[in-house]
Amino acid sequence: MNENFIAIKTFQGELKLSHKKGDFGITVSTKELIYQKPHANYHIKLEDIISIVPSDNSSIKAITFHNRRSSGEEVIKMSSGSPHYRIYVRSAVLHNRSGIFTMGAAQFILPIHNELLMAISKYGGLSAVI
Repeated sequence: MNENFIAIKTFQGELKLSHKKGDFGITVSTKELIYQKPHANYHIKLEDIISIVPSDNSSIKAITFHNRRSSGEEVIKMSSGSPHYRIYVRSAVLHNRSGIFTMGAAQFILPIHNELLMAISKYGGLSAVI
């Protein structure tokens, strides 16, 4: 595990799955999805997930994240070979070394293993539309 991860001290619901690899981690509980990266955790309530759709990352070298409340941006490198999904959310909470910040509507493009995707859909009440 990356030594720069901020420990997850509390989360809502019962822990179901956790996956950490290098600079990236996803934890799923019965109420929350937590996306971890060095120096930051994004807490997303499953009830705030609007949709999850496959994302083709074959032509993408990096994703730029723009926070409306600040002028900063964050570049996230995509890992090749893993299926990526675009997650649209109503809101999320960012925990970083400066504090805890509520974000508005946002989207994340994350590599998600099938077991984690199934847990997110099961506990989030999501169903597939074909």
